[in-house]
Parts: sequence; C-alpha cells; structure tokens
Amino acid sequence: MSEPQGRLHLAVTAPNWVGDLVMATPVLEAALESPYFERTTILCRAHLAPLLRGGPLEPHVRAHGRGEELALYRGLAPDAVLLLGNSFGAAWRAWRARVPLRAGSGLSGRRFLLTHAVIPPMEEGHRLPIPTAHLFRDVAGLFGIAPASLYPRLYAGEALREAQAQELALLGLEPGAGYAVCCPGAAFGSAKLWPTERFARALDEVHERHGWRAVVTGGPGEEPLIEAVAAASRSGAISLASRPRSLETLKALIAGAKIVLSLDSGPRWVAAAFDVPCVTVMGPNVPELTASSLERCEVVRLEELECSPCARRVCPLGHHRCMLGIGPERVVEAAERLLARCEPRPAGAGVP
Repeated sequence: MSEPQGRLHLAVTAPNWVGDLVMATPVLEAALESPYFERTTILCRAHLAPLLRGGPLEPHVRAHGRGEELALYRGLAPDAVLLLGNSFGAAWRAWRARVPLRAGSGLSGRRFLLTHAVIPPMEEGHRLPIPTAHLFRDVAGLFGIAPASLYPRLYAGEALREAQAQELALLGLEPGAGYAVCCPGAAFGSAKLWPTERFARALDEVHERHGWRAVVTGGPGEEPLIEAVAAASRSGAISLASRPRSLETLKALIAGAKIVLSLDSGPRWVAAAFDVPCVTVMGPNVPELTASSLERCEVVRLEELECSPCARRVCPLGHHRCMLGIGPERVVEAAERLLARCEPRPAGAGVP
C-alpha cells in the first residue's frame, strides 16, 4: 500500500469465533501501530469483546450485536476496512456502507465486493488449506500491516486472576495448588466431541502423575458435558457447570493452569495466548487450518482414516471413528511429551 494522503481511519472487523479472534490478535495489535492509519477501530461481537479486555486492544474495541455492523460502518465512516472474517455478508455490509477501501480474502464469492483481495492457493478449483493465522497476516498485508509475530497474546490482570483463585478456593482447590483445565465442549458440532469418560480417565492419570486436580469448564449450554466429565473422574475433578462463567474468567482460569486438555476449539487458543501447555484432541477438523502456535501444543488425531478430515458438524458415516478411535492413553502420552519439552512460563506472562 502506498503512503496515503491525510489521516485515515481504519475499521477492522474481528472474526466471530473465539479461536479465530485469538489468532487474529497479532494482526489487531499491528494495525494499531500502522503508519498508514491515524486511527483504528476494532468491530467485535459483544459476546467476544471480553477476550480483548485488559490489553492494548481494549480502548479501540467497538462491541456490537448481530445486525448492527452496517449502522456502525455508517456512523464511523472509516476510510478503509480490514475484513478478517471470510463471510460474504461481512464484505456486503462494508460495500453497502460505501467504505472506500475494502480488504479481505476473496473467499465465499465476494471478490467483486473488495478493492483489495487475497486469493488463497487453489488446486483443481479447490482451496488448499493454509493456517488461518497466515491468512489473517496476508489480508493485513494488503494495507501494509505486518505483525512481527503470529503468536497470539491475551491479557489477564492480577485482580482478575486473584478473583479466579478465590473462586477455585471456595470450590475446594488448595491455595497455590497446581491444576489442570479441561474443556470438553465444542460449538462446532457433535462430530468434534470426545467421550466425556475418556477426558475423565486422562485427567485422572494426569492427577496420578503430577498431583494436579482437574477443573472442568465450558461455554453456555455445555453444562451437561462439564458435569459428566467431573462425575466420571475418580480424582475429585471440580465442575464449574453451576458457577458463573465468562470468556474473561476463562482467561484467568487458563492463565493459572499447569496444562489444558481440550478439543480443537477456542480454549486451545486461549492456552496458546498465555503460554500454557495444551493437548488438543482433533477429529473432523482440517489440521492445516490451525497449524500455527504449536510450540506448547500437542495435537492428537488419527492420521490413517480415509474419511478424515471431513470438516462436517455431524459424522456423515455415523461411526465417529476419528474421535472414538482415540484412547485416553494417547492424550496422556501427549501431555507427558509436551510437559517434558516446555520450559516454565516467564513470570507475569499475560499481565499488562
């Protein structure tokens, strides 16, 4: 992008999934430092905005509800918009609002709505999977925005962490004791789920080896999964199903954990943002899309299945073999490899 004239206002539409939003944080922070734009506004869904609290992005966030994005564009009247989501609707709303410069990926048939577009690599008419974080970087590059690193970062201040520690103490965790976090749910669909009793067995083995009690949590509607894992645990796993939970408390919970066991979902990326080791059980998802920030992550999946990855929300063949074929012993082995290679986190990581 050539040096613009005047003092330009950039709007960035943040992704609408927890994991994608966390992966986008390096681009969002780089946008704030861009010499091409005097002002940057981050448009973020209201339920996701707590993820960005406590750090340099918070003052620039405009939280909005579903259906409010077009009115926001018209009110802000930005000179340019950076579309980090790939939906047709996001580009359509920016075009309808007559934002002069519109940059994004050329996916979802929206190339004609954009003034600047990245076309992901194709083969025989099909998109080749590349890491989502890399696509965000390439889209940002259309406006000359270049993050120094693609490693995500979130922030949880001391007050937030202390409040979470007090909550865990009320539930029976000894002050200062190490703990493991388990997130057994996934908004994507049933094909992504791993049996709750296998999570429980893996957590029991981690407790046996390291003495870390498990804390099981999840998003709205995942209470039955949380309770099922805790009930199947023999080592006294703590259920947060009946406690107040939010993305902000999730940050503090994971920031204080020794390890996280999760599916290929948002908590995996929250763990990466706080340098917390994470074992991720993956089935139908395309592994290349999330093949970044793996320094403190072990992905456990079956490589030999002809039907995987299918990227479907429900197993189309009905056998769910990509998840049912993974035993808890593989997750424990991955946890041990991960813990053996991870250095202790730097003091104060994630604290502004």
